[in-house]
Amino acid sequence: MTKKILTASLLAALLVGIVPGAAAQDFPSRPIRIVVPYPPGGNVDITARTVQAALGEALGQQVLVDNRPGAGGTTGSGQVAKSSPDGYTLLLGSSATISTAPAVYRNIAYDPLKDLTAIGPIQSTPMVITAALKTPVQSYAEFLAYVKTKGAPVSIASPGAGTSNHLALELWTRQAGISLLHVPYKGAGPAIADLLGGQVDAMIDQLSASIGHIRDGRFKALAVTSKSRSAQLPNVPTLHELGVTDFDVGTFTGIFGPAGIPAPVVAKLHAALRKALAIDSVRERYRSMGVEVMDMRQEEFAAYVKADVEKWRKVAREANIVVE
Repeated sequence: MTKKILTASLLAALLVGIVPGAAAQDFPSRPIRIVVPYPPGGNVDITARTVQAALGEALGQQVLVDNRPGAGGTTGSGQVAKSSPDGYTLLLGSSATISTAPAVYRNIAYDPLKDLTAIGPIQSTPMVITAALKTPVQSYAEFLAYVKTKGAPVSIASPGAGTSNHLALELWTRQAGISLLHVPYKGAGPAIADLLGGQVDAMIDQLSASIGHIRDGRFKALAVTSKSRSAQLPNVPTLHELGVTDFDVGTFTGIFGPAGIPAPVVAKLHAALRKALAIDSVRERYRSMGVEVMDMRQEEFAAYVKADVEKWRKVAREANIVVE
């Protein structure tokens, strides 16, 4: 009897190891779903749909985009974190849902480092500091002087409290030694509208959202937040150049899945994503959006995400930024 029990136990253990391996070898055998945790039409949604067809072709299976908005992107992200780790349910993650929301929300249903697998990056974009046309400055140096001499606090808009933009603003003002009146809006659209109307003095936002207005001369670009200048705005200096040493901030998007996806499945997904992002038409579409395609190995991206999460947790803690 004991021998039979041992044999059955050994067989079960072997099957546990073999079945996932066989499933990984056959992956993918059905359509793959990418959850976008925002409504259709936004930057994250457009990012997903830009690479959707090319990724499906690289995988040999249909890739579906599934919009699951709610709670600033955390609802859909939490659903993916709790899904089966088989590689068929993925997340189009962004700085907002991976790095900043977990740093500032008091109650959140997932830990980005424990509950999600970083599969591969898609694109990154710097932020840009802009001024309204009526704000009497033409450069970053003039802006600093204006901050110091204006009687009332200089106002600066962001798309919302606790967003990546808000945390970047906190980091910048601390390192630059300046104080600004933060005016959080409910999204980039209303903030841009008030900047265009001169209701706020300045704004910090993703370059992809602001570049059209900058090119059309509707507001003034003072600095970008990346370590090197943006190819989209080569004449606009970086904060690093302007004396905020080693300042390097931007937002990213990438593909994530739940924790526990078999390594061979992660490798297949990562390879397919890189193949899709190498297509000229895909890269050109991203460039037209004012973003840069990221090229990293899977382990490099995982390390990048970990560092980003830890950086913004530190900023949120030191600035005491908490969103209920």
